[in-house]
Amino acid sequence: MAKYERLPGGGENGRGSSSAFASLKGKWRSPSPGSDRLRFLRLSPLRLLIIIATILFGVALLAGGKYKPRVGSTYAGSMDDDDIVEPDRSDRGPQFTWQNFNRLNGYYNGVRKLIPVSEWVPENPLNETQEIAKDLFGKAKRSLINLNTPNTDPPMEPVVFSPYPDYESYEYLSQHRPVEKCYLDANDKIAAPDIYAYPGIPEGMTTNTFGSPAEIGFDTNVCFDRFGRFVPYGYGYYPVEGGLGLGNRSEKGGVDKIFDKSGKIDYRGINWGDAQKKCFEKNKLRFENSTTDDQGKAMDTPKKKVSRTAYVLRTWTGNKYDEHQIMTIRAMINELSLKSGGEYDIHFLVHVKDDSIPIWASDEVYRETLEANVPEEFWGMATLWSEKLMELYYPDPFPDNVVNMAGAPIHGVYRSAHFALQWFAQQHQEYDFFWNWEMDVRLSGHYYEFHNKISDWAREQPRKGLWERSSRFYIPEVHGAWANFTETVERESKQAGITPIWGPVEFPATDMLDSPPEVHPPRRYQDDDYEWGVGEDADLIVFDPIFDPERSNWVFRLDVTGYNLSLPVPPRRCAIITIGRLSKRLLNLMHEETWAMRHTMFPEMWPPSVALHHGLKAVYAPHPVFFDRDWPLEYADQIFNHPETDFDSVFGWGEHNFLGTSFYYNSGFSGALWRRFLGQRENNEGGMYEEGSGTGRMCLRNTLFHPIKHEHGSTD
Repeated sequence: MAKYERLPGGGENGRGSSSAFASLKGKWRSPSPGSDRLRFLRLSPLRLLIIIATILFGVALLAGGKYKPRVGSTYAGSMDDDDIVEPDRSDRGPQFTWQNFNRLNGYYNGVRKLIPVSEWVPENPLNETQEIAKDLFGKAKRSLINLNTPNTDPPMEPVVFSPYPDYESYEYLSQHRPVEKCYLDANDKIAAPDIYAYPGIPEGMTTNTFGSPAEIGFDTNVCFDRFGRFVPYGYGYYPVEGGLGLGNRSEKGGVDKIFDKSGKIDYRGINWGDAQKKCFEKNKLRFENSTTDDQGKAMDTPKKKVSRTAYVLRTWTGNKYDEHQIMTIRAMINELSLKSGGEYDIHFLVHVKDDSIPIWASDEVYRETLEANVPEEFWGMATLWSEKLMELYYPDPFPDNVVNMAGAPIHGVYRSAHFALQWFAQQHQEYDFFWNWEMDVRLSGHYYEFHNKISDWAREQPRKGLWERSSRFYIPEVHGAWANFTETVERESKQAGITPIWGPVEFPATDMLDSPPEVHPPRRYQDDDYEWGVGEDADLIVFDPIFDPERSNWVFRLDVTGYNLSLPVPPRRCAIITIGRLSKRLLNLMHEETWAMRHTMFPEMWPPSVALHHGLKAVYAPHPVFFDRDWPLEYADQIFNHPETDFDSVFGWGEHNFLGTSFYYNSGFSGALWRRFLGQRENNEGGMYEEGSGTGRMCLRNTLFHPIKHEHGSTD
């Protein structure tokens, strides 16, 4: 049995725990890495009694949770016992319906089975390709492996993958200033490298359940293997050559073609901070309002100003940067900053966990602390902060807390991870947007494609019905095209009597900031033809639905501070996992609400709730999310989008449903799948022997993985 399927509770690395059972064990995982948020809850006897009663009620609900088809459902999801691929259950805790679904194996088919996307037949949906699956994914027998057998090359050639605009085209230069080429070294000898993809997809590859890469705008005609993805950053060759020493014990069919195209970059002595600053200086006119040319003459057509974005990596003192993490960070800097001509700046926001270190009293201590906790190649990109600084920046009192379930102080990163980002944004008003990024997130594809396509997609979303659409998971095989999904959500919301959100939300309050004038609707909701908001950059982009915590059993839904307790608790919204993009406008409002009004909430609630209160544009981006099991899609729609009661919400007691997904805070499948992508053995499967005797190394589309708690495993 896969370790991440073990319920309740879970082992190390956060695997295998639903939120209910995590609370029972006295622990709750932080959405902010390194914040030590896996701490014991501080409970009064009364609160402990309430929690125990709630847990008993929740367990009773879980034990009785069966699939009931909704009205209009065309598939009840029944299956024969002979069709269920299940391991020994002797060591399991409580059983859930999803654990009985067929396992999906198409992810592990490799580059030797590449085919054009036009010929692709997905392994799922349920049971429709079982015979194909049996033929393609029979488990390799180690005893039959001949280690002297030469590797078989993929049937396709790797190609450069470049999602950037054609910076040298007439179309681009007619609207923008030219992009100056950026380099890794001080002498402009080592050009920012390209990455490589295969122009196809492995036969029988599993398709995503949630989201749509095509809707977002990702290139769906390619897939990425670990060599094409990471050779440009030191993967696959030894430290004496300037590499990282990773991937040398690995299936390598066709890898020589990638090395022939990419070469080997000697990363010894590379200073990424200097390279990033030099790239910006070369291109800084792109980020200014341009009315004159380089000779000072007025231009007939002024050039468009390009937005700048800070990409903030939330890290901490004591974090261990192994070779895999260094490889990932190099990819971020190269793909987001250098290859784009400075559109992004990558920053390390380092939490100094020991408040006794006098980093604010001595420049030398500050420097020593930074250099001891960040790899040398990234020294020029780091900013230190501490909880004591937050106490000075946002001084007490913070009165009128509704419920402090964590029992933790308001300035601690556990309850206010957003304070540091707000502070950082105030120091860097030169940026239009800020990506808040955790250290345990990985991406199988290209960072620029992922972030820019999502940002572009969010910009084109109309405000009408946006909050309602953003509260649901988009399941293309159930909802059809995005336009149909939009109509479905509109119809179901109306039938349910839900008043749509249209501009700033009014609610009883005695002390609220004024909302910006531009966020007030230009017309009535019923008079808008999905026009308002199109072309407007999103103030908040998140990767899980923006749900109403009042209609869930999420444990921190009432961690609200600073509002008048004699009035109803303000309306709130929440998005689990704090990674996402925040606009300067949103962060400035969050800052003002915090210091001037003493308002704040639990980190997952605070940005969406400020956006809700002040009429900002908030978007859940339907990025592709994969499942380890072949869920009946109507059943998935019911469980994730249509819980029968608030207590059935997947955000809370029902979070066990995410264990087998590629993206959530408690997912176990995400780490398992990622390590298999890296060529490692996981749950006694995969690794060099199976890849070498089978279909080769994995090749995945552009996919976001969270959480990745470790990347160490055997390749044998």
